[in-house]
Amino acid sequence: MLMGLGAVLCHTSCQSKKEEKEVQTNFLVTSPIKMDTSITKAYVCQIRSIQHIELRAQERGYLQKIYVDEGQFVKQGQLLFQIMPKLYEAEMQKAQAEVSFAEIEFKNTKSLADSNIVAPNELAMAKAKFDKAKAELALTKVHLQFTEIRAPFDGIIDRFRVRLGSLVDEGDLLTEISDNSKMWVYYNVPEAEYLDYQENTKRDSAMKVSLLMANNKLFDYPGIVETIEADFDNETGNIAFRATFPNPKGLLRHGETGNIKMVEPLKNALIVPQKATFEVLDKKYVYVVDKDSKIKSREIKIAAELPHVFIVESGLSVDDKILLEGIRLVKENEKIEYKLENPKHVISHLELYAE
Repeated sequence: MLMGLGAVLCHTSCQSKKEEKEVQTNFLVTSPIKMDTSITKAYVCQIRSIQHIELRAQERGYLQKIYVDEGQFVKQGQLLFQIMPKLYEAEMQKAQAEVSFAEIEFKNTKSLADSNIVAPNELAMAKAKFDKAKAELALTKVHLQFTEIRAPFDGIIDRFRVRLGSLVDEGDLLTEISDNSKMWVYYNVPEAEYLDYQENTKRDSAMKVSLLMANNKLFDYPGIVETIEADFDNETGNIAFRATFPNPKGLLRHGETGNIKMVEPLKNALIVPQKATFEVLDKKYVYVVDKDSKIKSREIKIAAELPHVFIVESGLSVDDKILLEGIRLVKENEKIEYKLENPKHVISHLELYAE
């Protein structure tokens, strides 16, 4: 019995050592890889109409008629508001009468001047009086026209700031109008990223960007970065970019917010799989396998995050060997047996390797 028990224990011990050895030989190790890639950066943005202006009264009077409604699309030249025109009509009629009187006086004086009955100065004064009367008539016509507020361009009417029958003074705000055929989207870019953008963008070429709306859906149409402001904000260190988006369906409105998605190309970026890293106190680490096949933890700094991979800013080189799988099964300074995987193969099959 003792001999049998010893044989069983020996067999179990040998089997355990064999399984442990098999586990050790299953560790996968790879290396960081340098390759060209791109990252997508997000910037909080503000959406503005290409034209958004205030419509104000240019004459004083009672608001007699409102021809449109809030939120209505209007065409250029369409009549929107009518300020009571009676006073201005009376002033125009008076001016017309003065023009007629001045014209008759001018014609009579001219007839007398042609007969050398009056001096040329008399004719000049009559002519000046006639011209003055015509100018005053033109001015009254302008004032009368100002009682009609018309759309300066195609757009959408905003909320009314006055109501029918209101007494408005010259300069009072009536409403706003927005041209939403195209939208200007503004977002702030840090100085370092601005410099990278300028270095990576060819002259006379426009960068395309996408817009993530407030409902976390991408806007259907891409935008183009057309303008960069002249000066940096000294307080934030940012500079404003402006992208133009077509808006044929009218989905975007003035005052909306969202996030601009801007793709930034990266050359010779050092890439490691995310699953090869672990975190301690908000710092990222990897296990590096040294020349003696021992495990050493090493802190790395992450420049950017992509699906399944990190772009490493510092802490690793392409010559390092890092543990790909079994991070939770090893300890510091532990010696392991491993299989080295080609980093290109690892990167191309990350979804298969994902735990």
